[in-house]
Amino acid sequence: MIKLTATAVTVDAAAPDGTRSGQRVIMGIAAPYGVTASVSSGETVLFEPGSLSAPDRMPRVYMFHDSSQPVGIVTQLDNSSPNELLFSARISATPLGDTALTLSADGVLDVSVGISPQQWTTDDAGVMRITAAVIDEISLVPQPAFNAAKITEVYASASIHHNPDEIDNNQENPLDEETPEMEKTPEVAAVEAATPTAPIWAEAPKRFTMPSAAQYMAAYASSPSEFAQINAQIKAAAPFIDTSSTPGILPEIITGSVYDGLNPVRPFVSAIGTRAMPSAGATFRLPKITVRPVATQQGGENTTLDPSTVTVSNTDVSKLTFGTYVTMSEQDLDWTDPASLNIVLEQLAIAYGQATDNYAIDNCHAAITQTSAVADTAVGADWVAAIYDGARQISASSNYLPTHMFVTPASWAALSSSVDDSNRPVFPYTGAPNLMGQNAAGNAAANTWNGNPLGLVLVVDKNAPGSFMGHAAGPAAGYHYFEQPKGAISIDVPSSLSRTIAFRGYAAGSMRDATKFVKFV
Repeated sequence: MIKLTATAVTVDAAAPDGTRSGQRVIMGIAAPYGVTASVSSGETVLFEPGSLSAPDRMPRVYMFHDSSQPVGIVTQLDNSSPNELLFSARISATPLGDTALTLSADGVLDVSVGISPQQWTTDDAGVMRITAAVIDEISLVPQPAFNAAKITEVYASASIHHNPDEIDNNQENPLDEETPEMEKTPEVAAVEAATPTAPIWAEAPKRFTMPSAAQYMAAYASSPSEFAQINAQIKAAAPFIDTSSTPGILPEIITGSVYDGLNPVRPFVSAIGTRAMPSAGATFRLPKITVRPVATQQGGENTTLDPSTVTVSNTDVSKLTFGTYVTMSEQDLDWTDPASLNIVLEQLAIAYGQATDNYAIDNCHAAITQTSAVADTAVGADWVAAIYDGARQISASSNYLPTHMFVTPASWAALSSSVDDSNRPVFPYTGAPNLMGQNAAGNAAANTWNGNPLGLVLVVDKNAPGSFMGHAAGPAAGYHYFEQPKGAISIDVPSSLSRTIAFRGYAAGSMRDATKFVKFV
């Protein structure tokens, strides 16, 4: 999910006119198109015209991107303009809804959209250009991320507003009740994209809470200034390890950063995407159609049609807890340089990320029943045959085609170096068709995991127990991964002048349709 927020703008709150006063409606610009914005993880994002949609249900309205503070529901989305996405939302008649209307009318709150990217590319300037994304929610925040994302109209009862005279001077609503519904973005084939290593969170500064694993790793990798700020805020909340655990940084002066040879990414989780996990209960249920109706030809005029039935069953999914902890001494707080908390918290976050990624890809791989054989991994023609045979199996039962190819490092090496009968790479580095007689079935390179063999998004994961391919994008994805990161928690231990700090979260995976995946054997 990407949550984008930036600078505050002026709110134009529309006055009640006798017919709209009881509607409790806010209207405005959810997001501009064709405008770049830098988010806190270091990503620069741009929404292409028409890229935002809500194909399954209208988004809810939250306060501050907090799903525990719902205040209303979006009633209209207008995608007719190439410059912006307009919205209209109904605010519920609750105390929190009254607060939302009051602060919106006073110009305190504006708009921030929360989305799940589906398709995107990264251009030469490093801009993540989103071409298709699902709107998960729209939030009211004091500091939105795009200057153009703002509330333009507020309709509420007079009792909600503190200054009726000021409200009477405002303009009429530019997004009236006749605004056509937004056209839904049609499903298109997956495009080559640089998959981010973790969700991007770009909320404006607020009361500090412990960062999630994704937030901490994203700041460490791409935003030195934010990383330094997070560490400074954590310092008061969580001190440090005992000196015997960090002999390399006591008491000598250490120059430079501590070397870590592990790249803290979650390739499978980033590719498959995370879904919101219900907050209550140890388990939750996912519905699935298991018996579909079958239509047949009528035997003749006035004859009875053959009957059918539809069966929807439930799959129970159990929540799992992942995490670890260390106990840190007060002495390490005072004596280490660089501060050991930074090193330890980073390693706890990486350990959590690796554990959840390993669980998710193992869980998915174990549930796959279909197989496709690669006769000789060094022969390009054998890879091509195996990929197309897998695509045939997937489409035979669902009319869906694969979108991703998940491989181990060993399979990636064999695939990328496979050649044809003239010893030419089947998936060359350039990928340029007819360039000096090269093949053009896709490309691969030794300095990046990114590639597109036969059009599939290539995902290389060291945690993979085996290589496989499948339809893993969008609502029809065959495997669903749910996560609720809890981040860091710390507790003082006064008797030993130490503190225990843990990093934890909840995760659950469910194979929704095993026919959408094929293992390579």
